[in-house]
Amino acid sequence: MKQLTGSEIVIECLKEQGVDTVFGYPGGTILNVYDALYKHQDEIHHVLTSHEQGASHAADGYARATGKVGVCMATSGPGATNLVTGIATAYMDSIPLVAITANVGVSLLGKDSFQEIDIAGVVMPITKHSFIVKNVHELADTIRRAFKIAQSGRPGPVLVDITKDVTANVADYEPKAPEPIERVTKTIRAEDIDTAIKMIENSKKPMILVGGGVVAADASKELKKFAEKIDAVVCDTLMGKGAFPGTDDRYTGMIGMHGTKVSNFGINQADLVIVVGARFSDRVTGNASKFANQAKLLHIDIDAAEINKNVEVDASVVGDAKEILKMISTRIKASKKPEWRAQIDALKEQYPDHADMNEFSGPAIINKIYELTEGNATITTDVGQHQMWAAQYYKFKEPRQLLTSGGLGTMGYGVGACIGAKYGRPDRVAINIAGDGCFRMNMNEIATASRYNVPIIQVVINNHVLGMVRQWQTLFYDKRYSNTILDDSVDFVKVADALGATGFRATNLQEFEDAMKQAIELNKPVVIDCIIGKDDKVWPMVAAGAALETCFDQQDLDNK
Repeated sequence: MKQLTGSEIVIECLKEQGVDTVFGYPGGTILNVYDALYKHQDEIHHVLTSHEQGASHAADGYARATGKVGVCMATSGPGATNLVTGIATAYMDSIPLVAITANVGVSLLGKDSFQEIDIAGVVMPITKHSFIVKNVHELADTIRRAFKIAQSGRPGPVLVDITKDVTANVADYEPKAPEPIERVTKTIRAEDIDTAIKMIENSKKPMILVGGGVVAADASKELKKFAEKIDAVVCDTLMGKGAFPGTDDRYTGMIGMHGTKVSNFGINQADLVIVVGARFSDRVTGNASKFANQAKLLHIDIDAAEINKNVEVDASVVGDAKEILKMISTRIKASKKPEWRAQIDALKEQYPDHADMNEFSGPAIINKIYELTEGNATITTDVGQHQMWAAQYYKFKEPRQLLTSGGLGTMGYGVGACIGAKYGRPDRVAINIAGDGCFRMNMNEIATASRYNVPIIQVVINNHVLGMVRQWQTLFYDKRYSNTILDDSVDFVKVADALGATGFRATNLQEFEDAMKQAIELNKPVVIDCIIGKDDKVWPMVAAGAALETCFDQQDLDNK
């Protein structure tokens, strides 16, 4: 046992947890921690982002890419509040993250002191837990608890706020190995497994709906084995991408507002829908009262609070998806469903994708990225049309390949997340796909990539409008384009050069292919500005609140 300052205890606890990279921005109240970090820079690499929001998104991207806990740091007041959007993003998508902030000294709390804010209170609704540490003797155990909470059960973010005097005070420190993270199995009831097996064995037309919980549980292998054993077809949510291979014959594509017609129509032809690690988001179900009305619903999820929250189900199993799928697969009888598979194959033939891959458009750009990376890249996105095109046209083979803000829908997420992902998975090409509206929000993080020479590739799908909002204005607001036109003189190639990256502009598919090939070979930060038409749309589409069977595309509108 030895005596250390609170700041030294913070660093030692991070080392205990195996943290190798931290994203953050220093300031007055957290200076002691940064001073201690300076002395351990050979053990923990700190990435100075351009903005604290970038730090929280980078920590999130690191966590999504690796499955480990992402860590970010910020000072008090605006430093801490600038983390909030990133913390909320992680919370909505169940991403393990620990945010460490510092606050004014205990004697100054509650006095509206300079840069004082009750950040633990601010983030209470968007964290699994938030702590404020006012006693140095409680610091080590609080940090250890934070890491355990972030990873246990349904993962999520935890905030630890430390007063400045605690970072300077001294306490005894004794190293401890991290407590093992146990899989949640106590909630798995034998009778629920029995019911699930009976429902599956009675089904002639099973469909599996895969959510992000399968990624979090590291259950993709078990899922594939399970799907093959019961001969089910498989669709996924945005968060479930890659949990089941997008190249598999039984895969029908994403479901929901911009899901495929095969998935949206197919789920209404199934007699059993097995939902694994998904929460029945409104963007997935459409009109919840009309969701999969011909089917029985079996819900497998780690969080009991999600059962019957948005959609009433016929049966459920609560617990770790990996363990539940193993239990069911071990006992279930293998079966073949040729008629059901033929029915889905007929839907695939009836509703092929109509995107022209020779036209310079969002789908063609994504398809070209897929070809040039052979499906092996880490793809981060911002939020909007480009996000949906990425989900639709990049065939994700593995989990943790698509990193995107699903629940919160955070514009400006992508660049920071891409930097974090590249630190977590340096072996993979890392590409952020953004619209011009999103890129404007946090393009300052290109400077971060340049400072550390992080070889990310930023693809801007630039239509000079807020594309997704404009799409809604076109379809539902009689083309009243209120504040969605971005046709100004901003030059992203010059911005890239000014921020220390290499910029390219592409106005056709060949120019884009040439730029992408150079970007991959350069192995440095690159921005590719892709100029496409402002009226390109994401198809298919389900109007907000409508039933999935009302899914339509441009051909349907033209045939009216």
